[in-house]
Amino acid sequence: MRTPEKASKEIRLIYGHDIKNMTIKLLEDYRIEEKIPSKDAKIGLKPNLVVAVRPETGATTHTEIIEGIIEYLQKHGFSNISIIEGAWVGDSTKRGFRVNGYERFTERYGVPLYDTKEDQYVKKTAEGITMEISKRILDLDYMINLPVLKGHCQTSMTCALKNMKGCLSDRSKRLFHSLGLMRPIAALNEIVRPDLTLADSISGDLDFEEGGNPVDTGRLLLAEDPVLLDAYGAHLLGFSLDDVEYIPLAEEYGVGSADIVEAEVIELNKPEKSSNAIPTRFSKRLSAYTAPDSACSCCYANLIHALKRMEENGTIHKLRGKKVAIGQGYKGKEVEIGVGACCAKAKHKVVKCPPMASEMMEMLENL
Repeated sequence: MRTPEKASKEIRLIYGHDIKNMTIKLLEDYRIEEKIPSKDAKIGLKPNLVVAVRPETGATTHTEIIEGIIEYLQKHGFSNISIIEGAWVGDSTKRGFRVNGYERFTERYGVPLYDTKEDQYVKKTAEGITMEISKRILDLDYMINLPVLKGHCQTSMTCALKNMKGCLSDRSKRLFHSLGLMRPIAALNEIVRPDLTLADSISGDLDFEEGGNPVDTGRLLLAEDPVLLDAYGAHLLGFSLDDVEYIPLAEEYGVGSADIVEAEVIELNKPEKSSNAIPTRFSKRLSAYTAPDSACSCCYANLIHALKRMEENGTIHKLRGKKVAIGQGYKGKEVEIGVGACCAKAKHKVVKCPPMASEMMEMLENL
C-alpha cells in the first residue's frame, strides 16, 4: 500500500449522473494502469456496504462505480481483482452483496466477493491500540477504497478514513466504539492505508451513515491521500476539521495531509448545478435527548431516527428534562431510560442489539 510520502496532492472531481462513464474518465485521467505495480498484482476493491440497502438511500457505494473500475482494469490486462467488505456489527455483508446484485460481478467478470467477517485476522497495533484486521486486506498489493461521502450521527461525516472500519473484525469494531471512534479510526489508517480512494458523492445521506435522507450532489472524487480527500469532503459538507476529529488526528499520525490549501483540485468537467449541499444537522439537535457512553453507530443512529420521528409526530415533549441512555458504558448499570442490549437494567427499555427505531419510539412515547 502506498506510503504517505509518495501520495499525490491531487484531487480529481467529475460531475454528472452517468456514474460508470464518470468512473472510467477519472481512471483514464489518473492513468491508474501506470500506478499498479504489476499485471498480476492482487487488487482489492473496498466499497461501503455498512448496511444492506441500495445506493439510492444515500448509504452505500453505487455499483456502477465498481463495474467501471473492473472493466477498465480488465481492459488494461489486470485480472487478479476481488471485492472485499465487512458490514457493521448490526448487519450482514452477504445480504448487502445480495441486495445490491454483487453476484453479477462474479458471474460476468469473474471477480470474487469476500466477507471480512469470515476472514482470518492479524493483530496489529498503532497508537497503543491493538486491532484485528482482515488478512486478505493486508495481503493486497493495491487497494482501491470506495467510500460514500455522507454524514454520520457520531462523527459528523464519514468517507475515506472511516470506510476502513470494514477491514476489522466485529470485536475490533466494538472496541473502536468503546474508545470513542476518533482516535481508533486515525490509528487504523496508519496500518491500512489505501493506494487510491474513489469517493461516491452522488447522493450520500448528509446526516446518517445508514442512509434515508439522500441529497443529490452528483459527483465523484478521486485522490491518493485519504486524509486530504476527507478534509476536502468535510469542506464540501460544511464541516470544519474540528467537527471531524479523526481527520486532524490522522494527519498528526502521519497518514496524510489535511491541508486543502496545498491540494491541486482537478475538475474534469463542471457541475450542472451547485454541488455544495448543506447537512440539516438535526442529528446534533436531537442528541440533546441522548446520553451515549461508547454507543455503537447502528444503535445510536436508530435512536436518532426514533427521536426525529417523535419530533415530527409532536411527541418529543415526553422526553423534556430526560435523556436516553445508550452504549456499552451502561452494561450492568441501573438507569431510568435506556435502549439496546447494553441497557438491560434500565427501568424503561428496549433490550435488543440493535433495537429498531419503531420499537424505541413505542417505548418512549409511552413513558
